[in-house]
Amino acid sequence: MYGVTLMKKCILAFLFTFLFLSAGTRSIADRRERLIDDWKPVHYEVSITLNDKLSEISFARTEITAEILRVPITSVSLDFGELPVDSISVDGKAAKYVQRAGTLAVTLSRAVKVGDRVIIAVTYHGRPKDGLILTADKDGTPSATGDNWPNRVHHWIPSLDHPSAKATVRFTITANKRNQVVANGHLQSTRSNSKTTRTWVWNERVPISPYCMVIAVGDYARFEYNDQSGTPLSFYVPQSDRRFAMQGFAPSSPSLKFFTKTVGAYPYEKLALIVGATRFGGMENSSAILFGSSLFNDFLSKQPRSRVFSIPANVRDVVTHEIAHQWFGDSVTEATWADLWLSEGFATYFAGLFIEEYEGKEQFNAYMQDIAQKYFRYEKERRAPIHDTETEDLNALLNPNNYEKGAWVLHMLRGLTGDRAFFQGIRDYYAQHRDSTATTEDLRQAMEKASGMNLADFFMRWVYKSGHPQYETSWRWIPPGSLDSGGIVELRVRQVQDDADPFLMPLVVEVVTSARSQRVTVVPNSSDLVTRIPVASKPTEVKFDPDGFILKEIHPRQSL
Repeated sequence: MYGVTLMKKCILAFLFTFLFLSAGTRSIADRRERLIDDWKPVHYEVSITLNDKLSEISFARTEITAEILRVPITSVSLDFGELPVDSISVDGKAAKYVQRAGTLAVTLSRAVKVGDRVIIAVTYHGRPKDGLILTADKDGTPSATGDNWPNRVHHWIPSLDHPSAKATVRFTITANKRNQVVANGHLQSTRSNSKTTRTWVWNERVPISPYCMVIAVGDYARFEYNDQSGTPLSFYVPQSDRRFAMQGFAPSSPSLKFFTKTVGAYPYEKLALIVGATRFGGMENSSAILFGSSLFNDFLSKQPRSRVFSIPANVRDVVTHEIAHQWFGDSVTEATWADLWLSEGFATYFAGLFIEEYEGKEQFNAYMQDIAQKYFRYEKERRAPIHDTETEDLNALLNPNNYEKGAWVLHMLRGLTGDRAFFQGIRDYYAQHRDSTATTEDLRQAMEKASGMNLADFFMRWVYKSGHPQYETSWRWIPPGSLDSGGIVELRVRQVQDDADPFLMPLVVEVVTSARSQRVTVVPNSSDLVTRIPVASKPTEVKFDPDGFILKEIHPRQSL
C-alpha cells in the first residue's frame, strides 16, 4: 500500500476495531485480533450482479468452503456488514443464522469432525456501506471498485476478515456490457446474457488475503502490454487518462523482471494495474493493483522526474512499491497486524532497490535519506516499536514505523550481513512462506541461517523497541612518539538519544589521510565508545558509517 500523502485523511476517516467472537477470537496483547481458530476459509465463490448504474448490488451469492479445525463446533461466525440477507444454507440445506453487529452466526446442519469441509452459501443484496465503492470515476462515469484494507471486505463479502485467513476465490460478475470488469486471477470466461449485460468470470487459484480480494468495474480504457517475462500485463484507466497509461506504467515490466530475479518467481497468473476509487495512493490487491484516481493528474507538471522512465518520480515510486507488494504482503502475508512492516517496509525498500538498479546509487542514497527524514519527523511526535501490539486503530499503523523505518531495518540487515547473505536470506524467506503467512521471527530465522549470525539483539533493539541512535562524534590525532608508538587516531562516539538502552550496531569508520584511506569496524558495548586506530599520518577526514547503512543522526563535535 502506498498511502503516505493520504494517511492523515485516512486515519481521521474512521476508527476500526475488531470484535470478540465466540469462534476464532482471542486477545493478542492489548489489541483484539481475529484469528483462525475453529475453522478456516479454503475457497470463496462470489457471484455478484450489479445494476445498470453500478449503484447497487442487485443480487449476490457467496459460497464459503470452510474447513473445520477444532471440535466441538456447532456454528460458524462470519464477518459480514449490514447488507440484507435473503437466505443462508449449509451444504445445500437451509440453515438458521443470526445477523448482528457486523457478524453472521451460521448454525451447522450436521455434526462435523476435524478436517471436514462445509459449504456455507449466503445470498444477499443492497448497497454496501464500505469495501465495494460504488461511485463515479474521475470522468463522472459510474464505477464499482473493491477497496478492502484493512478489514473492510466483509461489508460486501461474508468472510473471515483477517489477512492471515488466505483462500482462493472465483468472481462471477454480471454488469452492463459497456463496462470492463477485472478481478484477481485469470479471466476464465465471458458471456453475453442479453443486449445489455455480460458476465465475466475471474478465477484466482492462489490463496490470497481477504483484503486483496477485489473487483473493478467501469468504462476503462484497456491496454495490453507485451511483456517478455511471461506474465500477462494489462492497464485499466479512465478514458481521460488513456494517453498517459503506457508511459505512466512504464516501470511495471522492468520491476516484474527485477523482483523476479532478486526474490523469486512472480506468484500470480497475471498483473493488472487499475486507476480507480481507492482511499490510498495505491492498494496492492493480488494480481489486480489499484491506484488512486489522481495518479496521473500531475503527469505533465515540472515536479522531479525519473531520468530513466521520464515520468514523475512519485509515480515511479508508487508503481514499483505496489508491484513489490505482490511478493511481500500478498504472497508472503503478515501473520498479525504487528508484523505489518513485513509488507510495508519490504515494499518501501524494494522500491528503493529498483531505483538503485535502474537509476543508480546516487538516486538510491537520496531516496533512503528522504525516507529517513520522514521517519525522524514521525518519531518526534510518537515513540513506538515497529512491532506494535497495542494500537487499536489499524489505519494508524500506516505510519513511518512500518514503511520508512521498516525499510531501513532491511537496509541495515543488508549492511550488517553483506549483499550475498542478505539477498539469499530474502530469497529463502520468500520461498519458505510463499502463498502463506510469516512473522518477524520467521524473517529473523531466515536471515540468521543465510548469514550465520545471531541477529536476536538486532531485531530486539530495532523492531521490538523504539528509537534510533544519535551519535555525538569526535576524534583527535596523536602524532608518532607521543605515546611511545606510531600515530594514532582516538575516536569517541557517544549516543545521546533519550533511550535507556544503547544501540550496539557495529559502526564502520573510515579514516582518510593524504596518502590513503582505511576502514575499521568498531562495536559499541555501551552508550560511550572510545577507541584508538593506528594511522601513519594525520587524517584529513574521519567518516562515520561512510556507506550510510545505519538509520542515525550524527552530531559532530570539533576534532581535538
